[in-house]
Amino acid sequence: MSTTFDPRFLEDLAKKLAASVPAQLTALKEDLDNNFKSVLQAGLGKLDLVTRQEFDVQAGVLARTREMLVKLEARLAELERKP
Repeated sequence: MSTTFDPRFLEDLAKKLAASVPAQLTALKEDLDNNFKSVLQAGLGKLDLVTRQEFDVQAGVLARTREMLVKLEARLAELERKP
């Protein structure tokens, strides 16, 4: 599954990574700043991730399934008590 990331998130992360480079490496820092975003996007793109929306949908499905299971367990217990 290929998940796209918010470009602003990647830019912010790339800037933070570039800012963490020591000042002695200023020549390298600009090059890193330009490349961090593409490296991050490529690396994160290889991960099997879902979007927040997909996660929320599945969390809702799971919650409804749990509710149904509790009701069915209660009904089964009631039926087992009857002669």
